[in-house]
Amino acid sequence: MTTASISPARQTVRRIIRNPSVLIGGALVLAIVLMGLMAPLLGTRDPSKISPKDRNQPPGYESTVRDSSGKKVPVEYRLGTDTLGRDIYSRVIYGARVSLVVGLSVATIAVIAGVTIGVIAGFFRWADGIIMRLMDALMAIPAILLAIAVVSLFSSGLASVIIAITVPEVPRVVRLVRSIVLSIREEPYVEAAITAGTRTPLLLFRHVLPNTIAPLIVQGTFIVASAIIVEAILSFLGIGIPPEIPTWGNIMAEGRSVFQLFPHNILYPGLILGLTVLAVNMLGDGLRDTLDPRFANKV
Repeated sequence: MTTASISPARQTVRRIIRNPSVLIGGALVLAIVLMGLMAPLLGTRDPSKISPKDRNQPPGYESTVRDSSGKKVPVEYRLGTDTLGRDIYSRVIYGARVSLVVGLSVATIAVIAGVTIGVIAGFFRWADGIIMRLMDALMAIPAILLAIAVVSLFSSGLASVIIAITVPEVPRVVRLVRSIVLSIREEPYVEAAITAGTRTPLLLFRHVLPNTIAPLIVQGTFIVASAIIVEAILSFLGIGIPPEIPTWGNIMAEGRSVFQLFPHNILYPGLILGLTVLAVNMLGDGLRDTLDPRFANKV
């Protein structure tokens, strides 16, 4: 079978499968997702269980705890314990759940809102100036400062953190979608459809929106990585997820006061955070190389 006889969709799938960044990044992301989903099975202890006698112990420390019946049973702290005697290994695993929920939620909401606003700005000239000046104003504020300002308006919690991180990401999606819509709107087949009297909703869904899918998939992966980092920063500063819910950010925040004596309190959550962001960025880079026509011929 020659290359010319293969459909464009199959050619794209082949490029994705052969791209090492997609394979490695995708495998790591899948492993982290499975770790979060299987946290109750992989964790050795309740991540919020306090054991004062076992606090600030090194990785591999073994102790005994009482089970529900009052009997003493052995337990191993694979990554050590924090200042309250909680199992860092279990807290890191459960922390993956929060980071993934925040990342995926922010990406989904930002893409939906960005597509809606971007299509309006790009297709309807009368709305372009107003919308883009508002987007420029939001982008002029650093993302982390805008997130801090938004989260300070609400009580701390998962929903407020997601909203706070989503607001700075929406303008970036809007600008991307608007630029795509502006270029597509000038295509002859779109002008012909407008001349033929095609209704605007049908025109958007048939000719405009399909051309935004590939760039949005790539942009979505980068938003996930950015959201995970910003959530960790907010939690580290103590204005994100409440401390009783384990996240990589507040695990590191609680260990910073004893970092010089017990570096494992920050080392392990920091490593898994860095690995997660690296994996998502690798996946995004690989998808960009295979889905973007400007890079596809180089793969």
